[in-house]
Amino acid sequence: MHVTTDASAPWLIAGLGNPGPEYAMNRHNVGFMVADLLAQRIGGKFKRAGKAQAQVVEGRIGAPGPANRRVLLVKPMSYMNVSGGPVTALRDFYKVPTANIVAVHDELDIDYGTLRLKLGGGDNGHNGLKSMTKAMGPDYHRIRFGIGRPPGRMQVADFVLKDFSSTERKELDYFVDRAADSVEALITEGLERAQSTYNS
Repeated sequence: MHVTTDASAPWLIAGLGNPGPEYAMNRHNVGFMVADLLAQRIGGKFKRAGKAQAQVVEGRIGAPGPANRRVLLVKPMSYMNVSGGPVTALRDFYKVPTANIVAVHDELDIDYGTLRLKLGGGDNGHNGLKSMTKAMGPDYHRIRFGIGRPPGRMQVADFVLKDFSSTERKELDYFVDRAADSVEALITEGLERAQSTYNS
């Protein structure tokens, strides 16, 4: 699916996760981690966004010139399974085309640290994507951050709401950094070039 959008339209990057310190280092919160790093890179601080249940940073990504893009970094504060409401409210307020929306989220069916960038598709049982797709349809970008499958007989819900293991944490900063790079590449270079660099 090839989608062209107005080059002057903003991009909305939704890092998916759950609010609150008890969830901060959960596997399910890797979207928040990537959003936090991107906010640091553009020198912004997350602030509550009016009536929307979300925190937002506004800024720009890309070198000065035609590739420079206005971006909204968004962390829904509504809990994962109702992420679609805040994201849709901000999409409408800032007039963001759906094809300029990027969900950054954890993905069980990919090995830990592996990235997959795509446009559109199903939700693969991910409640954050399910909520976003219900609210706006499936035609938004996804950056899928692999967390692997639960060991043994551990339930998926328990696994995603557990912190990354001590072994995983040794490489977590590197993988989050790479995921943030992939967001920037998607916005400034387009999906195909970003896929060729980051889809491993």
